Amino acid sequence: MTGLLRSLAAVWGARGHGVDWGDLRRTTPVSRYFGYDRGKPVDRFYVEGFLGSCREDVRGRVMEVGDDAYTRRFGGGRVTRADVLHVHAGNPRATLVGDLASGDGIPTGAFDCVVLTQTLHLVFDVRAAVRTLHRALRPGGVLLVTVPGISQVEQGEWGASWCWGLTPTSLRRALEECFAPEEVRVEVNGNVLAACALLYGVAAEELSPVELEHADPVYPVTVAARARKAAP
Repeated sequence: MTGLLRSLAAVWGARGHGVDWGDLRRTTPVSRYFGYDRGKPVDRFYVEGFLGSCREDVRGRVMEVGDDAYTRRFGGGRVTRADVLHVHAGNPRATLVGDLASGDGIPTGAFDCVVLTQTLHLVFDVRAAVRTLHRALRPGGVLLVTVPGISQVEQGEWGASWCWGLTPTSLRRALEECFAPEEVRVEVNGNVLAACALLYGVAAEELSPVELEHADPVYPVTVAARARKAAP
């Protein structure tokens, strides 16, 4: 795959201006599984980079959706209790069964941190979900949230629930309905090359760090935000 993604760059061909598509002149992706079968998906590279930069916020009682892998990885000994939220009963890893949109099953003022990665787009009523998340935090608690921007749609379990691709503006506006604007920080990760890699299912390991870390806000692969609930 050496040089595979560089073939997307415009090339001055012998017969005039053109694009050498190379291996990417195809109507099917390299992987339909976000690149999981090749390595780490590009969006997960950005998710984990964001959480790493906010690791000091992952402390006390923490809630994560699906499992507590990121809570343990980035919180370590700062975490006193790790809760796992799942929308369906019967998940053996879940300590809470609840719904972000309705708020059912989610306690009020309970958490020092909520880790919500690549989940908010699965909730049709995003604004209601943000209200639930704000309510669930203790004063001074922090929400660490990431959402897909440019992305394929999952074809597995959650494909039927995939409602949105968000922009920095839409995520900020949703959060600022509950969180004070000065307590919301939004960042954009990705660029045109990274976006194409994710869409084709090329893994992060197949790009260089320089290619991945270049940020172009016009091509938001992943949008991330840190939102803190103000103390009363």
